[in-house]
Amino acid sequence: MTVLDYKFRRSGLFLLDEPEAALSPQRQLSFLILLHQTLRDYPDAQFIISTHSPILLGLPNAQILSFDTQGITPIAYEDTPAFQITRRFLNSPDTMLQRLLDESDD
Repeated sequence: MTVLDYKFRRSGLFLLDEPEAALSPQRQLSFLILLHQTLRDYPDAQFIISTHSPILLGLPNAQILSFDTQGITPIAYEDTPAFQITRRFLNSPDTMLQRLLDESDD
């Protein structure tokens, strides 16, 4: 029996607070694979993950909850600020940087 087997048999619940903080984007993708494999192997396992990572938020079939001024509400992946900001930046980095840096000069 591995440590993972033991922990899942005991509770089946993992709490992770911003695991992406120490991970490069490539390692976040590796972590996403690990989460997927774990959920496949242990269907009763549950992960509660606090994250701002658009990569981790993209886990298929994840229930995403937003904690904002309207309380705790479900939110679609594409509606998360992390996804929207990242998409905006990647689609037009020059425009976004110009806007951000010009505003910081005020």
